[in-house]
Amino acid sequence: MKISISCLLAGVLFGCGLTVSQMINPAKVISFLDISGNWDPSLAFVMGAALTITFIGYRTVLKRKIPLLVDKFQLPSRSDADAKLIFGASIFGIGWGIAGLCPGPAIASISFGGNNSIIFVVTMTITIFIYRYILYIFQTC
Repeated sequence: MKISISCLLAGVLFGCGLTVSQMINPAKVISFLDISGNWDPSLAFVMGAALTITFIGYRTVLKRKIPLLVDKFQLPSRSDADAKLIFGASIFGIGWGIAGLCPGPAIASISFGGNNSIIFVVTMTITIFIYRYILYIFQTC
């Protein structure tokens, strides 16, 4: 139960941060990505603040022997970049640039009832299922 509550609180805090920073506003994101036109650098400060907090948070938390709510830390074991990662990151970046949304802000912006966000999340969900189905087919062959 404690884990579920902490996950809920982390999600609410993340969603509030996305909303306050206007990262749920596709126009704001697209104007950040438009470096040759009407560039808005404000989201760079949001990302810089997030990276700083994450850096300090990891340094602080990983000094502990065990986490607060589970038995052990679960950190990534791989550090290499393979073709699958690079391709997926490229598709993610292109989609983010075209739509002005990525999954977290899109889900947070649904609370405002925007049709574009709903279409984005539904399409994203369908694509995830298609990817998993294709992956399943290739693994069973």
